[in-house]
Amino acid sequence: MGVVRRPDLWPTAVGQALRLARPRWWRRPPFLPLPDRDYVRFRLQTAYGSDGSPAGDDLVAYLGWCREFGR
Repeated sequence: MGVVRRPDLWPTAVGQALRLARPRWWRRPPFLPLPDRDYVRFRLQTAYGSDGSPAGDDLVAYLGWCREFGR
């Protein structure tokens, strides 16, 4: 929900979605640039542990870092 309130991060969010999308995502349903489920599971487990889950502001912080790193 935090990204919805931060239009300055929308271009970064779109860029990251496309960067993390499965190869040739447009050829397979649901025809959305979604990352591979195994990749997401791995990333969440390495970041938060097997029982952890991201906090609400973690996505906003990550996108802010991506935007600054890209400059």
